[in-house]
Amino acid sequence: MKNFLALVTLFLLSSVAQAQGFPDRPIRILVPFAPGGSTDILARMLGQKMTEAWGQQVVIDNRTGGNGVIAAQLTAQANADGHTLLMVAIGHAINPSLLNSLPYDTARDFTPVSLTAILPLMVAVHPAVKAATMRELIALARNGARPLTYASGGIGSSQHLAAELINFMAGVNMTHVPYKGGNPGLLDVVGGHVDMMASTILTVAPHARAGRLRALAITTAKRNAAWPDLPTVAESGLKGYESIAWYGIVAPAGLPPAALAKLSEVMMKGTQAPDMRDALIAQGAEPAGGTPRQFAAFIKTETAKYARVIRQAGVRAD
Repeated sequence: MKNFLALVTLFLLSSVAQAQGFPDRPIRILVPFAPGGSTDILARMLGQKMTEAWGQQVVIDNRTGGNGVIAAQLTAQANADGHTLLMVAIGHAINPSLLNSLPYDTARDFTPVSLTAILPLMVAVHPAVKAATMRELIALARNGARPLTYASGGIGSSQHLAAELINFMAGVNMTHVPYKGGNPGLLDVVGGHVDMMASTILTVAPHARAGRLRALAITTAKRNAAWPDLPTVAESGLKGYESIAWYGIVAPAGLPPAALAKLSEVMMKGTQAPDMRDALIAQGAEPAGGTPRQFAAFIKTETAKYARVIRQAGVRAD
């Protein structure tokens, strides 16, 4: 018994020592979507802040597919030492209701670290689409000569559910064209291959400002400070409509408390740093932050909310 207790004590002391020395090698942030999208942009911003704080290289590893399932599974199976992290979006809370089965348990197999940012979505169309307002887009979807199409970053993504909520509330049937990531879908809207997309301001705004896309509405309940003249979807005839995107960092389950504390601290300082904060606000995003416990509660609430949305809109993974 004494030998057993001695081994347990040695193991615990070793774990504490390793956690206190964290990070002692490069950190990998898995990103579930293609380079250039909102999730990727935010991960790179945070990675830079981590490098500045600790002097360790941060590698961004884009693992696309499965609405984040592939990257999440790799993270769940990684060593819980803080050197492997996952940048999650709302698909992390959507997948448990959207998919019949997952190779991990969203609540049990991850350690929430920090909510990074909340982003409104911007509904935008290709300039060739004959709709200058959200009301005109809905009318065109109802009475147009052909079905309208909309792009998304994949089934169950924020872009998908935002557009499906428009379909449901407006009583229209725009056709979904899913992509492996929001940026490839957005580029096809810019190219005129797809009519419309509801995607984050962070990615849509540059195209809207350049005239490559026509912005119609914001998906939050209130107008956005960066685009004060752009009405909300709710103002445009769909009363009560609201849909947002959010992003955060999680780690594998069992992350040592000392490593979690260091990660949480650097995330908080990073998102509140003047340069990152100004960059996010300029793009219409809201810097978040908060404790690991608060982020865990947020994920739980979002999971329950989107379970209701998926049932209501009849979204299916197939």
